[in-house]
Amino acid sequence: MNEETRDCVAEFLRHADEIGDGFIEDIGEMLGMVPFIFTKMRERPRAFALTALGDAMTARPESLDEKTAELICIAAAAASCSDQCLKVHIGAAKIAGATDDEILDTILIASLIGKTKILARSLRMLKETDHE
Repeated sequence: MNEETRDCVAEFLRHADEIGDGFIEDIGEMLGMVPFIFTKMRERPRAFALTALGDAMTARPESLDEKTAELICIAAAAASCSDQCLKVHIGAAKIAGATDDEILDTILIASLIGKTKILARSLRMLKETDHE
């Protein structure tokens, strides 16, 4: 890392405590609660500030509205079997204005990908064993 970049990072990290407090507040407003992982990670202020900044920029891109971003989070959480994340993001999607029908359809679409993943892998294995 060059000296100018190192200085910028150092200046950012000098404010890690305030940044962390701000992110905790923002996360609570965005999700309607503060997940355990954030409160635990907050015990490492510098690492949390860097992680939270990246997460915030990724979770709320300028190209998507909040509701769409939360519906995508629901699909990802459903597909990865992350029960607690699914619960948190269903609540956040409702805060962002998603209806129960939109949430249900998001979960159903996510299940298609899960089903396709299982079928593709399993049917390839079946095909391979047919040639043995």
